[in-house]
Amino acid sequence: MRYKISHPTRELKGQINLTASKSESNRALIIQAICQEDFSIANLAEAEDTQTLQHILETDIVSPKDSYDVGPAGTTIRFLTAYFAAVPGERILTGSERMKKRPIKPLVDALLQLGAHIEYVKEEGYPPIRVRGVALKGNEVTLDPSISSQFVTSLLLLAPALPHGLTIRFQGGKPVSHPYINMTLKMMEHFNVYGQYQDDCISVSTQRYSLRESETNEYLVEGDWSAASYWYAAAALATEVDFTIKGLRSESLQGDSVITQLFEFFGVHTEFVDGGIRLTKEKVNAENFAYNFSDCPDIAQTLAVVVSALGIPSLFNGLETLTIKETNRLEALKNELAKMKTQVTITDNTILEIVPNGPGLLPSSPIQCYEDHRMAMSFAPLAMLGGSVEIMDPGVVRKSYPNFWKDLKTVGFLIEEIPS
Repeated sequence: MRYKISHPTRELKGQINLTASKSESNRALIIQAICQEDFSIANLAEAEDTQTLQHILETDIVSPKDSYDVGPAGTTIRFLTAYFAAVPGERILTGSERMKKRPIKPLVDALLQLGAHIEYVKEEGYPPIRVRGVALKGNEVTLDPSISSQFVTSLLLLAPALPHGLTIRFQGGKPVSHPYINMTLKMMEHFNVYGQYQDDCISVSTQRYSLRESETNEYLVEGDWSAASYWYAAAALATEVDFTIKGLRSESLQGDSVITQLFEFFGVHTEFVDGGIRLTKEKVNAENFAYNFSDCPDIAQTLAVVVSALGIPSLFNGLETLTIKETNRLEALKNELAKMKTQVTITDNTILEIVPNGPGLLPSSPIQCYEDHRMAMSFAPLAMLGGSVEIMDPGVVRKSYPNFWKDLKTVGFLIEEIPS
């Protein structure tokens, strides 16, 4: 099945309540599982990844299973690997075929240094894995943080519950997606756990997650700035914009909030209003564009489509993590942007040189998503160019933004379902 998407007026006006951040939600769920005080999580993400994590955590308490399938949820399997390493019982963690090709060895190696009992069921370095929960005894690990910040976060969330705390020493590269590590530390601080972050290591002493005296027993998850990027893209391509997105904060924990600055280059102005943001359209300032996405790789696809649609030659770097996501996102972008006559050159699996053939060109054939939610949502705003864009396998958006298509319809996008 595919969707044919168009917008009759090319004007972006109205208001939506943005889907919640799955990054915040997933961290909150692990903290909730470890915390000895009860608290609720308000505005928990409806993303499939988050719902999977919540279901497994709840199931393991009520009716434990020998094996849990996380599907394509990378964050979920990484967080659970560390969590279950310290929880009594034996479990197999597995996932989709793509998940079985995504590396987990750096995290497993770090946990083994703490005395964890983890075995690879099939191929070494990749899921599925067998985790037998034991009392972890070590207090220091070395870890290569250049593959995924989620390895660091998985260990950090567990650290205060370890009998001797934990020091994570970075070895082999610099941390990628640095703001996600900062998000983790800030969320831990919200629950009275504090760490020390210095150049090449992070230390967290033994502490207890607890609620602040001045706080209610509820943690409120912010809206998802990664999801907001698709609305910014629509605004950049629209003829007129007066659009409000509810659920976002000016003081955000999320690194992807940098889009408020980046999209100024493409004529999108952000104003923080009560409970969210208001977008308006101004003159496009960029004749060319260059940016290092190492701190915000999840918005690279959105920007790649925008610069192609606006005809702006661009150079993206810091994209090394995109080759091991839901798909190889660099190759996926190259393939699908070619349908807009955009030339893409990939260098060292970390740099994209994007040379559009001109502004306003729509894809010549349906966009393939490669089982990647961000491919679908990054290309959908092209409907704002006039004409239509077709997206294959539109259901992939359930991974992070299940109501994406519904939200598009509420602000004037037309979506026609076309059978395969």
